[in-house]
Amino acid sequence: MNFTAAYLVIGSLLIAVAVVASFMKRLPISETMIYLGVGLVLGPMGWGFFEVNAQEHTALLEKLSELAVVVSLFTAGLKLRVPLRERRWWIPLRLAFVSMTITVALIALVGVYGLGLSVGAAILLGGILAPTDPVLASGVQLQDTQDRDRLRFSLTGEAGLNDGTAFPFVMLGLGLLGLHELGEGGWRWLVVDVLWAIPAGLAIGGICGVATARLVLYLRREHKEGVGRDEFIALGLIAFSYGAALALHAYGFLAVFAAGLAFRMVEHAHTGNKTPSEALAMESASQSEENATHPEKAPAHMAGAVLGFNEQMERIMEVALVLVLGAALLPGYLRWDDLWFIAVLFLVIRPLAVHAGMFRLPVHRPELGMLSWLGIRGIGSIYYLMYAVGHGLPADLAWRLISLTLITIAVSIVLHGITVTPLMSWYSDRRTRKKSTVA
Repeated sequence: MNFTAAYLVIGSLLIAVAVVASFMKRLPISETMIYLGVGLVLGPMGWGFFEVNAQEHTALLEKLSELAVVVSLFTAGLKLRVPLRERRWWIPLRLAFVSMTITVALIALVGVYGLGLSVGAAILLGGILAPTDPVLASGVQLQDTQDRDRLRFSLTGEAGLNDGTAFPFVMLGLGLLGLHELGEGGWRWLVVDVLWAIPAGLAIGGICGVATARLVLYLRREHKEGVGRDEFIALGLIAFSYGAALALHAYGFLAVFAAGLAFRMVEHAHTGNKTPSEALAMESASQSEENATHPEKAPAHMAGAVLGFNEQMERIMEVALVLVLGAALLPGYLRWDDLWFIAVLFLVIRPLAVHAGMFRLPVHRPELGMLSWLGIRGIGSIYYLMYAVGHGLPADLAWRLISLTLITIAVSIVLHGITVTPLMSWYSDRRTRKKSTVA
C-alpha cells in the first residue's frame, strides 16, 4: 500500500468517525471496532493492501504501543480527582494488585496444563494478558473529572495501576526462560523488580507531578509567566517522569500514572470541593489567559488544559494502534483450538480473580458483575508482548504468544465493544432508579 492510498484511507476514516461519533454513542458498537475492522479489511485477512508482521516489526510496534500507553496512563491519572485517603481507592488497588496476581496465576495454570506451555512461557503469557487496558477502555472509564461513578472510577484506577504491576510477572517469565537475570533463588527479581521498581515508580512519578504543577502555578500566579504551551507541560512531564523512572530502574508506566494523579491532586488541593468547571465559572476563550494566572482559577485551568490535550493525543494513538492491530492479524494466527482459552479468560479467570480481590469489600452484586466482565485487553498487552519478543524469545514460542495475544485483544475489542454501551446504560439506569427510590 503506497503512502497516497494510506493518506486517503486514514483521512477518510478520521473524518467519518468525527462526523458520526455522537450517533455511534447510541449504538452497541465502539469506535475501536471500526478501526479494527478497517485494519482487517486493508490487511492480509482482507484486501492485502498492507501487512504488519509482528515478528519483523517488533521494535516499531513496541515503541508505538509504549507511547500510546504512557499517554493514556497520564490521562487516566488526571481524571482521578479523588484524594488518596478516600476509601474509594480500595477497589482499584485490590483489582490492580490482588486480582492481577490471581489472574496471572490462573492464566499460567491454564497455560501449562491446557496450552502445553512451559512454566516460564505460561507466566509470561499471564503477565502479558492480565492487565486491563487504559487506551481502549474509554467507554467504561471516567468521562470527566466531575464523574463520581464508583464503577468507572474503579475500572479507570485499575487500568492505570495494573499496566505497571504486571511488569514483575513479565520479568519473572522472561527470567524463567533464561532471558532476564533473576538472581540466585530469585532474590534479584524480588528485590529489584518487585520491592524496588513498583514503589519507586509511584514515588518518582508523584514527585515529578507535584513539582511540575507547583512550579507552573507559582510562575503563573506570582509572576504571570509560563502561560500557554500547556501541551508542552503534558508531554514534558510524561517524558521526564517516564525517563527518570527508567533511569532509576523503576517502572515507567507507574511513574507516568502517578505523575498525572499527583498533577491532579495539586489542582484539587487548591480548588477544594469545587469542580474544575465551577472554579472556572465556564471560562470562555477570551478568559483563558486571564484564568491561567488567576490566583484561584489557575490550578483548574492548568489541569483542564493538560487533560484536554492528552485526551486528543490518546484518541489519535488509539486509531493508529488499532489499525495496526488489524493489519497484524495474519490468517495463520487464528487457531481454532486455542479459542477456548479466550472464553476461559473472560468467563472464568477474570470473574474468579475479581471476586477473590473484592473479598470482604462492600461491593454490590451488579457492580461486581460489571467489574468481572469489563476487563478489556488492548494496547498494554501489545507492548508487553513486543517487549518480550524483543528480548529474544525463540521463534516458535514468539509466534505462539503473538497468536494468542493478538487474537485475544481482537476478540476483546469486539465482545466488549458490543456489550459496553447497553451494559453501561443498564447500570446507569439502575443507579438512577435506586437513587429516586431512596429519595
